[in-house]
Amino acid sequence: MKELLERYPASTENMLEMLHDLQDAEPKNYLTADALEAVADYLSIPVSEVVSTATFYSMYSLKPRGRHIIRLCESPPCQLLGAESLLELLSEHLNVKLGETTEDEAFTLEVSSCLGVCGVAPAMMIDEEVHGNLTKARVVEAIEAVRRDDATG
Repeated sequence: MKELLERYPASTENMLEMLHDLQDAEPKNYLTADALEAVADYLSIPVSEVVSTATFYSMYSLKPRGRHIIRLCESPPCQLLGAESLLELLSEHLNVKLGETTEDEAFTLEVSSCLGVCGVAPAMMIDEEVHGNLTKARVVEAIEAVRRDDATG
């Protein structure tokens, strides 16, 4: 953990990058209490300030998540073009509710207020990859492609 933090000058301007690196280094894709405390110690700030920052942004989690994070956009354009029915499909296909992780710990289902890709609404992200112009078939195919990649690599 220390080596990840020391890549950055000890300035609160670097906190978001530090949190990203620490979360990415955690197999369960979340910020542990130890990680939050380490950032606070490194930056010489209260842990509450680090926790406040981490809970403000939806990209961070304080609870364990799956290897892959699915974020469905719930912006008005995505909602108008069917995101709500896609959320139902995702929930059924993965057998989880919003915010939950699949039994095999492969996927966590989340929503995002905006992914910034309104031109291809409705949209979702799986990890860092954006999938737009979604249909029910495209949603299922994207998930199954990730499952195939996991199985082969």
